Amino acid sequence: MPTIMSLLGFTSSLVSFAPPPPLPSLTPLLPSLSCLSIRRRNPLLLSVRNLDYKCESQASGLYMEPVKESVELNRNLYANIEPYETGFLKPVVFLHGGPGGGTAPSNRRFFDPEFYRIILFDQRGAGKSTPHASLEENTTWDLIDDIEKLREHLKIPEWQVFGGSWGSTLALAYSQSHPEKVTGLVLRGIFLLRKKEIDWFYEGGAAAIFPDAWESFRDFIPENERGCFIDAYSKRLNSDDLETQYAAARAWTKWEMMTAHLLPNEETVKRGDDDIFSLAFARIENHYFVNKGFFPSDSFLLENVDKIRHINTTIVQGRYDVCCPMMSAWDLHKAWPEADLKVVPDAGHSANEPGITAELVAANEKLKNIIKNGP
Repeated sequence: MPTIMSLLGFTSSLVSFAPPPPLPSLTPLLPSLSCLSIRRRNPLLLSVRNLDYKCESQASGLYMEPVKESVELNRNLYANIEPYETGFLKPVVFLHGGPGGGTAPSNRRFFDPEFYRIILFDQRGAGKSTPHASLEENTTWDLIDDIEKLREHLKIPEWQVFGGSWGSTLALAYSQSHPEKVTGLVLRGIFLLRKKEIDWFYEGGAAAIFPDAWESFRDFIPENERGCFIDAYSKRLNSDDLETQYAAARAWTKWEMMTAHLLPNEETVKRGDDDIFSLAFARIENHYFVNKGFFPSDSFLLENVDKIRHINTTIVQGRYDVCCPMMSAWDLHKAWPEADLKVVPDAGHSANEPGITAELVAANEKLKNIIKNGP
């Protein structure tokens, strides 16, 4: 849904312990897919993210034991850094989508560049990935295959995963599919892609808090089609007329951008005016929601928590998150009490809100200290 490890948007991060081997060329994989950028340091961190923008093992012995925070953890963003290599990931079979926010250079700042080898990649159809806004072979399972293809190509035995919003969905799905490859998880703005979460945000629930922003989203759809906004927008986002697609994408994206922060953020809202960004963001999000995340059951991610219960995990949740309300983080916490839940009392959804940023940086520092010093 809305947003990073950054996965994004936002985004997910992956980490390995041993010093990384020389990085192979990224050209000889298959036809076009996900754009990625890498910053080499010690262990590796993969960051995949959706909006905000909505991926971050047990083999290393990192079990879910309570960690005593004997040292003060850094909670400030790291300085801006540039990647040392950029290329296109070309998976063997499937394309990735997922909700379409793409990555941003600022996503690297959640991680210590002296310790982590940071990898950001744009999921299929999003950001710099091609073809832009494509829905073909674009499912959660394609994405999981893409992440594994990337890990194998970079010769990384295991890594830490960091994901927010849709990135938390993807991080959970990936970790449950490959629990032996994940050394730790940092999850923000939990989104389990259940019907009640979709209905809350896209079928009128959140309108109780943002009636002014909802009005434009609602009024874009004729009154006789308002029984299901997801389906009504799907019809327009997949229209044969590009201008119809753009108009629907702007309305969809502005609704989400206007609700992403506890306090209004004009810079975020303006992203809804960008037709290129909005088209990928809205089309891919809507595609995943129409298809219920491609999961076999509504509570699939909660039903499979036992597969990842041993992984050191921090959940960061804004108390007043309207896009991904706290009920989902709480449900995950109840199913997985071993995970460390951090509720930020003065924050909404965005990873860029000060309290959430601080907790995300601290969560990565905590995992870094476990890696360096042992549990």
